[in-house]
Amino acid sequence: MGIRDKIAAERRDLADLLDTLTEAQWDAPSLCEGWRVREVAAHLTMAMRHPARRLARELLRARGSMDRVTDRLARADTAALGTRELAEALRADAEHPWKMPIGGYDMVLAHDVVHGLDITVALGLDRRIPEDRLRTALARVGPRSARFFGADLSGVALRADDLDWSFGSGEPVTGPAQELLLLAFGRTVPPGRLRGGAAGRFVRV
Repeated sequence: MGIRDKIAAERRDLADLLDTLTEAQWDAPSLCEGWRVREVAAHLTMAMRHPARRLARELLRARGSMDRVTDRLARADTAALGTRELAEALRADAEHPWKMPIGGYDMVLAHDVVHGLDITVALGLDRRIPEDRLRTALARVGPRSARFFGADLSGVALRADDLDWSFGSGEPVTGPAQELLLLAFGRTVPPGRLRGGAAGRFVRV
């Protein structure tokens, strides 16, 4: 599978999953601070649905803060689009050639995988990312991506217990690879998913 095929497959799988959610699940908190599942779903297709000119205007309005832009658009989009429309937008944009400001298509796949986990892990759904997609996303973990996504991995060594993958040095934090991917992208996870003396740094309270 080429990288563009992996991205398309991940988006279609996520769209299929979104189709199965109840209204209560759509309104449940995600792992993205301040966002429900529906805001995450809207964000997944934000850059594909909004022209670059509008994004530039929004960035100017937000005084250069992309975080404020994404938050404002996600909330506006969830007010304008129903759940079925949000799922269908992701499916319709499965093969869209959008790229992130950093990295290439590998980082786009990582972006989609992580936001999918923001939904499924928060909801307690046991969705396992296909290994080829997960390994591609894990390969993008590094000091630069950690800084970009606000992940504080200082003094810890992330060690997957289901794949041959590790990152960093220091006190071990062990768990499933996809949970460790979330840590590397600045998330915290529910209790019981990690082991190690430093695991508490990354557990949601």
